[in-house]
Amino acid sequence: MIAFVSGTVAGIGPDTAVVEVGGVGLAVQCTPTTLAGLRVGTPARLATSLVVREDSLTLFGFADDDEKRTFEVLQTANGVGPKLALAMIAVYSPDALRAAVAAKDAKALTAVPGIGPKGAQKLLLDLKDKLGAPTGAAGVAGPVSAGWRDQLHAALVGLGYAGREAEEAVDAVAPEADGAATPDIGALLKSALRGLNRR
Repeated sequence: MIAFVSGTVAGIGPDTAVVEVGGVGLAVQCTPTTLAGLRVGTPARLATSLVVREDSLTLFGFADDDEKRTFEVLQTANGVGPKLALAMIAVYSPDALRAAVAAKDAKALTAVPGIGPKGAQKLLLDLKDKLGAPTGAAGVAGPVSAGWRDQLHAALVGLGYAGREAEEAVDAVAPEADGAATPDIGALLKSALRGLNRR
């Protein structure tokens, strides 16, 4: 298993960073928040989790070990694969997820695209003894607010939409985000998906 990668950032895409390690460029899928902290040409260290499938080896990268552990624990829940686990971390910090599960807050989990009310209830049951107690004092924080356009775009691309479609969907929901101090990424994603499904 590859526990972390450390090297120079060679490129950054909507949902992927390329880190040069010993002359080899490793593509690492990351959340928009993690990508926002990287700069091309500068050194970076990402905690990583390698997901092995019959037809692929995918490396997922995280800003710290807490995000990585949370990502791996989320996948132990029934019906949660790496893409959904990454989407959950993209919308909520690990501590906010722990707080949501501890408070049995199904509504908070439905802010993640791909999780409906029934799925949220199942997740609460599956995760109740796995994530642990929240470490912060803030309780369930709102969705991660930094770079909402990038987060929304990356989430849509992660769900299989083409880059151009994702850009148009982000533009379409921009009026909803204007005026909000901290745009709710989950709500914006739902609006974007509704718009895309009407086409």
